Amino acid sequence: MAGGGCSKDTAVDFGDQPHVLAVDDNLIDRKLVEKLLKNSSCKVTTAENGLRALEYLGLGNDQRSAMEGTVSKVNLIITDYCMPGMTGYELLKKIKESSVLKEVPVVIMSSENSPTRISQCLEEGAQMFMLKPLKQSDVKQLKCHLMKCRS
Repeated sequence: MAGGGCSKDTAVDFGDQPHVLAVDDNLIDRKLVEKLLKNSSCKVTTAENGLRALEYLGLGNDQRSAMEGTVSKVNLIITDYCMPGMTGYELLKKIKESSVLKEVPVVIMSSENSPTRISQCLEEGAQMFMLKPLKQSDVKQLKCHLMKCRS
């Protein structure tokens, strides 16, 4: 019985299913992003803060684990800007500093439409900046970016 659903235990081969890491400290926002992405046939892993996201990506306190692991577990990272401990901007900078992960597209989302913040994130290497709450049309835009970035 074959099914094309988004199971959590999918093997490392993603097939046509892009793998997205969604980072947000707000549970409701995190669940919304996860649902929208899954509706668009994405495999989704969630993290409640920047430190958890870095651990998942292998950039925790031990930088070597990322070097020894696979080149990238995810095809896209979408993160909230305002989070306690580590902002989405700081997470973006850490990802872009990593030789292993710098090619992974990062999308920043925020409920505040601040032109300074938006340009700061884009200059640091963010692929896109989206306003919260995310809508299905935003996710379609993301998927378009994803398909271009996957080779």
